[in-house]
Amino acid sequence: MSAASVAVVVVTFNRADLLSRMLDGLAAQTRRPDEVVVVDNASTDHTRAVLEARDDLPLRVVHMSENLGGAGGFHRGTELAHAAGHDRIWLMDDDVVPAPDCLAVLMAQDGPCLMAVREDLDGVLVEKAAVRFDLDNPLAIRPKTASVDSTYAARAQMPPLVPVENVAFEGFMVAREVVDAIGLPDPSFFIFYDDVDYAIRARRAGFDIVAVRDAVLVRQLDFNQQHDLAGWKGYFMYRNLFVVHLRYGNNLAVRLKPFAVAAAVVLLSPLRGGRAEARNVIRAIRDAWGMRGVPGRPAPRG
Repeated sequence: MSAASVAVVVVTFNRADLLSRMLDGLAAQTRRPDEVVVVDNASTDHTRAVLEARDDLPLRVVHMSENLGGAGGFHRGTELAHAAGHDRIWLMDDDVVPAPDCLAVLMAQDGPCLMAVREDLDGVLVEKAAVRFDLDNPLAIRPKTASVDSTYAARAQMPPLVPVENVAFEGFMVAREVVDAIGLPDPSFFIFYDDVDYAIRARRAGFDIVAVRDAVLVRQLDFNQQHDLAGWKGYFMYRNLFVVHLRYGNNLAVRLKPFAVAAAVVLLSPLRGGRAEARNVIRAIRDAWGMRGVPGRPAPRG
């Protein structure tokens, strides 16, 4: 597969300096990408200037008129890369930098869905892709019951390939046949869980996903999963987690779990979270119900 064409899809919003370092990493790849599609989600910083200054990459830049979130950006970028005829599409956020041989390692590996393995700036393994994502047990507080970095203490302890059950759109490579089969990432998620949703759809269509140990991706920022559940991000965290359960729960109890979670949050709101979190979770369960249908396979626009 090393001779196959590959497009890198990068989504960015108001992080021009991080984007610049990530593009430096792409320019330094030993295996040059055939195209780099950058979806700029209506940034208001100096992102446009950063992109206009690059002449060392085969850039295709799309400036969106509004911020469609990571989900909308990856939907559009994947659509464009697929329409351009590329054999593989490598999805990247703007806060990671690939090691110089990262793309070459992935392209040398056969398989429909591959995940580069993230580490932090100190070389510590921080790959959060789920080794087990439990949609069977309604009592599982969080469906991700084991991740790569909770299973292996260091990259050296990993086998060369590790099967995973979900991904992040930070170094996820998908083959053209997968997009042909399941369509594009769902833009309605806006942020959070769009990558989880896509991985579940791929696996249920019969495509395995493996994390490739020797494909190194360096994350520039610390992970911070502890978002304010009473703020705007909390709404999306709740709503999109509920959508995943409603769409893909393997039994009725799991599919009903979002209602139990929402009720518990509302009942406990006087003690934790307050009215703002209660309002978030009520909106989230209402809107998640409207999103419960699994996306079909629309033909990507040419």
